[in-house]
Amino acid sequence: MKSRVSHPDSSEIQVNCAVITVSDTRTPETDKSGQLIQQFLQNAGYPILHYQIVKDEPTEITELLKTLCQIPELNACIFNGGTGISPRDTTYDAIETLLEKTLPGFGEIFRTLSYAEIGSRAIASRAVAGVCQGKLVFSVPGSSNAVKLAMEQLIIPELAHLVQVLNQ
Repeated sequence: MKSRVSHPDSSEIQVNCAVITVSDTRTPETDKSGQLIQQFLQNAGYPILHYQIVKDEPTEITELLKTLCQIPELNACIFNGGTGISPRDTTYDAIETLLEKTLPGFGEIFRTLSYAEIGSRAIASRAVAGVCQGKLVFSVPGSSNAVKLAMEQLIIPELAHLVQVLNQ
């Protein structure tokens, strides 16, 4: 497998992030996936401007994303949870309607990598990424394994480069 190297042109870029966990049951103390995302961001040197747990209610999710997009210094929002197909999984539906541009490769590669780990159950993931009002938005499943995969192999390696491209 090819080595994953960050783009050399993006090493000096500061990326300010928001971390949002979509869950009806998690608390800040039990939110292992939200904590994991924050740890990856902090280890990469990316400040976290906002952290929140929001109920899996489409209106609450869309209103929160709209509010976050109004923060000028914010560059990226990373959501976790609510990406499956159960009746309470509404994150994808709420976020996808607000994306002006999607990054189809993110979901495709995420599901391919997930397939290598969990097999055909990967088809139930509705991980998505794109741009909303000039901000990067990522939405990944809420399991810690899925968060680790997305952060390690996709988001952290490309985050600064994508922000740089958006700001051109």
